[in-house]
Amino acid sequence: MSTIDHYINDIVLRGAAEAREEGSAATEAHHLLLAIAAVEGTAAHRVLTAAGLGRQAVRDALHREFEHSLEAVGVSLASHDLPKTFRDPKDQPKPGASARLALERGFAAAKGKKDLRPAHLLLGVLSADVGIVPRALALAGVDRAGLMDRVRETLTRESW
Repeated sequence: MSTIDHYINDIVLRGAAEAREEGSAATEAHHLLLAIAAVEGTAAHRVLTAAGLGRQAVRDALHREFEHSLEAVGVSLASHDLPKTFRDPKDQPKPGASARLALERGFAAAKGKKDLRPAHLLLGVLSADVGIVPRALALAGVDRAGLMDRVRETLTRESW
């Protein structure tokens, strides 16, 4: 297996672990974003941290998005004590639609598999126009288009 294959496998496994921890039946794009933010030593990680989006900051942004979405339907986390979700540890979250699309967009952003790097996967996650990731980034005050430009610039000058 190549280095990128190991990286992709690691991101998918870490994303599934994030989904399981959240109690989700599916691994979605925001779980992949958390995984990408957790893996140090890549251009993708460096771009995220330079934008103030380390793993905890991404988690905080996702929590704000969750609160905001609940408030949109009249539910306040402050007034309700939501039970902790539970999933059987043996149940593995299945790949969700947003994660599959993010990976496809990331793969498509590369010229071919030999060109594929971690920043392509980040670009795939950030490229969604709708969904949890763009809403969370907007609520966190992140210029998603500018962040995507920095990822693209990084792809032209960094190999990993």
